Amino acid sequence: MQRPIDWTIFLALVAGIVLAVMTNWNSQLARHSSPLFASWTAHGIGTLASMALVLILSLRGKATTVSVPHQRWPLWAYFGGVPGAFTVLLAAITVNSALGLAGTLALLLVGQMAFGVCADYFGLFRLPRRQPQLRETIGFVLVLIGSMVIIVARS
Repeated sequence: MQRPIDWTIFLALVAGIVLAVMTNWNSQLARHSSPLFASWTAHGIGTLASMALVLILSLRGKATTVSVPHQRWPLWAYFGGVPGAFTVLLAAITVNSALGLAGTLALLLVGQMAFGVCADYFGLFRLPRRQPQLRETIGFVLVLIGSMVIIVARS
């Protein structure tokens, strides 16, 4: 397996920072309204930003076309936004609980890693099946222990 190049590691770190900021802002909005309103607002703003970006790129002539395969997309592919909506909703609730932002993000990471390992192992969503390697298992255990430390230290 090839190692990721340096800029992909940087982009992943930036994505983690953006996720933490988004979670915090959504939870602040949920504190002053409701988690459902915060989720709808976040996704509404995301939709408007995406439409504006597509419009700007189209007007500049930089929009690219994507070839559509001749086969039908699986039904589950159309529900990609549902987990995102639930993530925003549930994170807005848990950040405003005793878990706080750090505990929420720690458990969010544990859940993502656990599901990722299961998706790889069972070949979910047409992923190639792959056995977890020792270093991935060690990494998962360390993240799990770190998450427990964050949550226990808070209480």
